[in-house]
Amino acid sequence: MFSRNDFATLRVCHEPLVNSDMPTQRPLKPAELYKACEGRDFNFRSTRSVDPLEGILGQDRAEDAVEFAVSMPSSGYNIYAIGRNGLGKRTMVQRYLETRQTSSEHEVYDWCYVNNFDDLRAPRVLRLPAGLGSAFKKDMEQLLVRLGKAIPQAFDNESYFERSEYLKSELAQRQQKALKGLAKQAEKQQVQLTISTPGGYRLVALNGEEPYSPETFSALPEEVQNAFEDKINKLEKKLRNVLRKLAMWEQEYSDSQQKLNEEVTLAVSEHQFDTLKSRYKGHAELIDFLDRAHRDVLENVEVFLEDTEEQSALAAATMDNKLPRRYQVNVLVHHKDANRRPVVIEENPNHYNLFGAVENVTYKGTVFTDFTLIRPGSLHRANGGYLLMDAIKVLEQPFVWDGLKRALRGGGLSPNTLEREMTLSGTISLEPEHVPLDLKIVLFGDRDTYLLLQQYDPDFGELFKVVADFENEIVRTPETQMRYARFISSLVRSKNLLHCDKQAVMRVLEHSARVAEHQERLSLHAADIANLLRESHYWANQEKARLICKEHVEKALESAEFRSRRIRDQVFDNIREGATLIDTQGKAVGQINALSVLSTGDHEFGLPSRLTATCYAGDGNVIDIERNVQLAGAIHSKGMMILTAYLSSQFGRTRPLGVSASITFEQSYSMVDGDSASMAEYCALISAIAEVPLRQDLAITGSMNQFGVAQSVGGVNEKIEGFYDTCCIQGLTGSQGVILPRSNVRNLMLNQRVLKACQLGEFSIYAVDSVEQALALLTGMTIGKRLANNHYSKGSLLELVQQRLEQMSSAASGKSGSKKASRRAARN
Repeated sequence: MFSRNDFATLRVCHEPLVNSDMPTQRPLKPAELYKACEGRDFNFRSTRSVDPLEGILGQDRAEDAVEFAVSMPSSGYNIYAIGRNGLGKRTMVQRYLETRQTSSEHEVYDWCYVNNFDDLRAPRVLRLPAGLGSAFKKDMEQLLVRLGKAIPQAFDNESYFERSEYLKSELAQRQQKALKGLAKQAEKQQVQLTISTPGGYRLVALNGEEPYSPETFSALPEEVQNAFEDKINKLEKKLRNVLRKLAMWEQEYSDSQQKLNEEVTLAVSEHQFDTLKSRYKGHAELIDFLDRAHRDVLENVEVFLEDTEEQSALAAATMDNKLPRRYQVNVLVHHKDANRRPVVIEENPNHYNLFGAVENVTYKGTVFTDFTLIRPGSLHRANGGYLLMDAIKVLEQPFVWDGLKRALRGGGLSPNTLEREMTLSGTISLEPEHVPLDLKIVLFGDRDTYLLLQQYDPDFGELFKVVADFENEIVRTPETQMRYARFISSLVRSKNLLHCDKQAVMRVLEHSARVAEHQERLSLHAADIANLLRESHYWANQEKARLICKEHVEKALESAEFRSRRIRDQVFDNIREGATLIDTQGKAVGQINALSVLSTGDHEFGLPSRLTATCYAGDGNVIDIERNVQLAGAIHSKGMMILTAYLSSQFGRTRPLGVSASITFEQSYSMVDGDSASMAEYCALISAIAEVPLRQDLAITGSMNQFGVAQSVGGVNEKIEGFYDTCCIQGLTGSQGVILPRSNVRNLMLNQRVLKACQLGEFSIYAVDSVEQALALLTGMTIGKRLANNHYSKGSLLELVQQRLEQMSSAASGKSGSKKASRRAARN
């Protein structure tokens, strides 16, 4: 039996059992820590002599998808472009679409709204060849200006006045003659015809020359009253006949007056309309509209004769001229070049901006609208071409996504207000004729949004059949490096920056490989490269240099890091002051330096964390303290389960493990996730079980599988640099370094400070294939091999671990037996 004091505690040190055949692990060579560009791969002195890149860098797959979509005439072949923000997706697609113009396959039209003289609430749409819309609008305005002058002049002359007065006098004479004849008949019968109200007539009985009053008439004998009533009834029948004749003559006069007006108007306007029709004789829609407009002018000539206050107020409210609105042309979309398809980018795709609207004005409390107040949306402007939008912005706006799908499915678009869409407005509005839609829509978004739309919107797959998947990186070869140099040349030219010399281009490419976290790849994050070139241009200007040199790129990188690392400096100040406990020298049992990456939004940095493990007799359960207090993510918990499974497979094949353990990150008060510390956790656990101390001058990162194989992790450059900075704070000894999976060697693009330290032998990087190799480095012991009897080779670390586990298992069994005996004695 063993007492509790026999078991390992955190700070108990155990002399390692060093074997003469202990394997040696050599650090990586400096050339393996950074892949520099070779000058012979770049046959230029500066980007001045480098041709700009015309196509899309490294996006052959996405370019092929875009080309396929725009070449497909069928509906539904719209594009969803997937990629991280900053890749330059929109710029690439816009540039590609603007350079690929095939007018022979596709026609571009101007779209206009004009008045529907048959139904004023349903304005008609005109489809005109590109460039004709504005010309026709100007011609109509000039026509209306000429008619606005000529028609009033034609009506303001003696000839028209004479003919009009003749019609009036003729009507008056006929009316007077008919009424006088009836009045004479009435007088013969002692009845007077009087006018009671305007347009109203009355027959009254006479007492001599004066009409009877109601009192005097009622005083007459009944026979006299009846006689008068009979006379009046007969006269009223004649009066009604006369009044019918008067109404008929007035209508004849009105028709004659209208005919006169039309005759005068026709004499003034016919040649004007004929001239315009001859100009547009090849366009049937325009000829039809001009014919309808001419007929309406003849029927409503008073529009040109009456300049009312209402018309002036409406013209001022709509910032329009005072021309008659019913004959104007509302050019919804105008294209200057018929051979170029429109490429429209909508930054704010709300309902108004996308679908257009029917605006209105308020005059004396009355809401007014007409076809001239129809406003186009981005869909109208992009019709016949391409519309580019951000998917998230489209989905955020109310009613926009449903409206967009409805327009694409129906193939037509009619401007409408959001209030009417939501049925919040009860005012009467217009119902414009639909504009036929023929365009390609490109949505830019991330993969998560794409997957959500695919899963929850059954229409999405039918309307967006093409996915343009943009690459984040490109393979690094001499050919792609030269294409990247051409890309840099196009950037400095388009942004009006200083040109870069060869060394500056090489440094930008090396930084791109660092961003890609791969020696054999280059990042395609165009926004980062553009920002680096802008800032390098700034520092070059500060020094009044003619070219951007390598030193300016280095200065830009250093400046950007300095601006972003305030929180990082505070964290390392805690290490410097001793508030954060980290050892970079000596040895300790159950303690190891694990490495993690912290992100502050725009900056990431590596940081060492003390990871500790303790063990005691138990049932084989490994407690993850972070998980138990809900400070660990699912991936971290998965890594803990894997190392527990590996431990059991190594030492629990014939009997259960008799040990329990707990593992934690010390001084960690926030969420921990990822499995990059699983190798460190396993090494700390083995150290605690075997009571073998681990080197504190080494830090480790890497995950492991259930067979103990080291697996690659992310952020290795930041992690190594973070531990190096910690060692510099506490003092470099020359033995310090970092252990990482061998599969991560290709990800190394370390900064110059760490590279220089490695070249001088002050710092080392070790690559391992398995967790056992990491244990050999950390303990200095031979790991050992499994023998046929399920034991490990003598004098090895694993043999010591097995012995400790057997001791703990025996202790746990003895303790369990004592408890059972005590319970039996208590029952007896």
